[in-house]
Amino acid sequence: MSISKSGTGIRATRIITTQLFAAGLGLAILLALLSATLFAEQAGKDLKIGLIGLDTSHCTAYTKMLNDPENPNHVKGARITAAYPGGSPDIPSSINRLPQYRKELEENWGVAIVDTIPELLEQTDAIILTSVDGRKHLEQVRPVFAAGVRVFIDKPLAADLDEVKKIIALSRETGTPFFSASSLRFFPGITKLKNQEEYGRIIAVDAYSPAALEPHHTDLYWYGIHGVETLYALMGPGCKQVSRIFNEDGEVVTGLWEDGRISTFRGIRKGTHPYGARIVTDKGIYISDPINSSLYRSLLVEVVEFLKGGESPLSIDEMEEVFRFMTAAQESSDQGGTPVKM
Repeated sequence: MSISKSGTGIRATRIITTQLFAAGLGLAILLALLSATLFAEQAGKDLKIGLIGLDTSHCTAYTKMLNDPENPNHVKGARITAAYPGGSPDIPSSINRLPQYRKELEENWGVAIVDTIPELLEQTDAIILTSVDGRKHLEQVRPVFAAGVRVFIDKPLAADLDEVKKIIALSRETGTPFFSASSLRFFPGITKLKNQEEYGRIIAVDAYSPAALEPHHTDLYWYGIHGVETLYALMGPGCKQVSRIFNEDGEVVTGLWEDGRISTFRGIRKGTHPYGARIVTDKGIYISDPINSSLYRSLLVEVVEFLKGGESPLSIDEMEEVFRFMTAAQESSDQGGTPVKM
């Protein structure tokens, strides 16, 4: 009897279990010991991660941080080893950038490019879905969920609320965990405003970020999601009502939380394009640190821990609420700024 040494401890254990039934229960003790040894060996090895979608700068940024031990923002425990290119011909920022990102991953990092998602799943242990087009996510994550493979879905989770709900339902139906978030949610300059006692209890938040629009997506899903995630990272879930003032230059979205707190998101489309937040607390008013080049590191730490079997840093309910907030904002501006119940 031979046992494949390819893949993670989980894959190897499935092989062992199959062989146990084939060989008879007399080998149960030996195989159990072998299984435990194999798990121990795999525990120190890097997770092999596959990328779906090579049409965003995130795919190269993540690969540099995961694959290069000399990178000052290196995250241990996983490597990008293979990728499925994807791409959306009707979004110029997708199809025009894909060739250069594919070339960089192949030539600089030795990432294997495959033709199908099933082929990608055969070569990797977990998935990061980086397709920039949220419309592609339900279709692309379907075979991943069916295979029971953990996945981080980069922003936005989907292009509209209906597909967000379908992805969540499919995850629950298959019992396959996932999570989705903007990197801003985990940026240390944001999280410290909530987690350090010196700042006090948050009474209100004014978050801000660029908010470029893309016609195939609910407005804030495309880029304003960064600032909305910042808002939720500090306020937490529980918004019950949203109103939005909108024009071509920008917008202000006001949320009323169930506990009576009122907070805002400002989306910027003219002038400088900063990211950040100001918090009002029972001790004073504080502004987040400037965003810097280590923006993705804190997110990748969470992603690797999750893909290796850890708990999701976000509940599904909160993930869904973020998208319900952005959808309600769109409905509000469509109705002339009228408040919309969540």
